[in-house]
Amino acid sequence: MGFKRLEAEDFLVSSDSVSQTVWTDRVVTLETFHTSSTQEQASVSGEYYLAVYQTASTSISAEPQFDISYGNLGGGGSVQYNANVTGKSPTSTVFGQFRTLVLEDENASFVFGSTNQVSSNSIYVISLERARYKEKLLPGSLSLKLQNGSNTLTLTDNSRNINIPTYYGTQRAFQIVRQGIVPGTNDGINGGETTSAGSYGLFLPDTGLIILNALALDLPGGIPNATNPNVGIDLGTLNTANTEEMNPSKLFEVIRDGASFKLNCEETLSSDFVFVRVRNGEFNYTENPSFLEGTTGEVYHNSSINNPQVYITTVGMYNDQNELLGVAKLSKPLLKDFTKEALVRVKLDF
Repeated sequence: MGFKRLEAEDFLVSSDSVSQTVWTDRVVTLETFHTSSTQEQASVSGEYYLAVYQTASTSISAEPQFDISYGNLGGGGSVQYNANVTGKSPTSTVFGQFRTLVLEDENASFVFGSTNQVSSNSIYVISLERARYKEKLLPGSLSLKLQNGSNTLTLTDNSRNINIPTYYGTQRAFQIVRQGIVPGTNDGINGGETTSAGSYGLFLPDTGLIILNALALDLPGGIPNATNPNVGIDLGTLNTANTEEMNPSKLFEVIRDGASFKLNCEETLSSDFVFVRVRNGEFNYTENPSFLEGTTGEVYHNSSINNPQVYITTVGMYNDQNELLGVAKLSKPLLKDFTKEALVRVKLDF
């Protein structure tokens, strides 16, 4: 064993961005969607959100993929907490929760669209299960197909078409638009947005949220053109006061029938590279019992005195208190003698 102090130039920190799909078992496109009838019909949580699984919720392999919520500023679409207090219901709570989280203003309204900005007090929220993504969602990877009967609508975010996203505080937001022929781009008609309802929503990669504009989704289905870009999915959102309208189930059904949801996450991995330099005059002897005689410390073989040959197998990193902090194993022993030098690069990911 030999020791050598590392210098400042022996360390290098590097960062790489790694992306992958967010779905269980690394499925690229989520095509099957299931909910729990127990949650939807008998659970208190069903009044606020609907959990979506990749397989039947009763299956041992079922894992939540995302939640669907519906929010309405006036509390429409769900039963009031108190019949004597109007406008206060689970949907108003959901709206207020995401308004505070995203807009950071309890009096603001959601505004959708980059060209024609339209305020909406009626939203659907797809909240990605936290375990599904690592650091953040990857802008440009969203592709969500909605189908209601013969009407279809595929949505993406406009991150590939703009240079600077909208910011709410420190949180990035991209507009959700109709997807064009090229994945990740809009369809070229009014920027992939509607003129009457603005965009189809907001894509918030840093908090794993997709906020959909109910006004745009409720527009009639069809094929958009330059004369009429106002095409939706004819979702049929209902906001009857003090009535449970099950709006999250409506969005779930068009997602299930569309059977295509693509989304990737992104993570920045920092690596600390340590360069261990072994010069020709260093580490040519060993304390291995096969090399030295145990009691006298003499070299067993005379040829090993002036022409030793040893093998480097392990690099250990110690602090100034001689405490072992890390061990790096070489893939195979490295022959070392006075005629050879070596450079071992140790990579620490964190």
